[in-house]
Amino acid sequence: MSDLKNQRRMAADILKCGENRVWINPDKIDEVEDCITRADVRTAIDSGLIKAKAKKGTSKGRIRYVQGQKASGKRKGPGSRKGTANARVRDKQRWISTIRPIRAELKALRADGKITPSVYRLYYRKAKGGMFKSRRHLKQHMIAAGHLKEEI
Repeated sequence: MSDLKNQRRMAADILKCGENRVWINPDKIDEVEDCITRADVRTAIDSGLIKAKAKKGTSKGRIRYVQGQKASGKRKGPGSRKGTANARVRDKQRWISTIRPIRAELKALRADGKITPSVYRLYYRKAKGGMFKSRRHLKQHMIAAGHLKEEI
């Protein structure tokens, strides 16, 4: 087998890639052997005797699979978690997502005339104090206290 070190080196330089990525057609080695100058190597590249192999990348297949699982709620158990609960959803964000629906519910009840403004104010303050977990909890409390009629 002939030594094509020089041709490989020149081709790598011309193709702007590493020597390992240079592909020389095994059927036309004799023709590549005759390429002495850089111009000869360029001609060989143009004719397809010498090419640059494609870069090897990292497959994203496994990553996409895991992302799909996470999107469907898997791989999120206590064994997969790092950091505190506050690190995943900060306290302020959790509070906002709790209080906004409760306040919206109170406003809707007041607007519909189901509760008086004084009852609204009372429950608004209780909500601010963190007494209710959800809209449902708020309504249950109002029904139990007799401030709201049970809906069918």
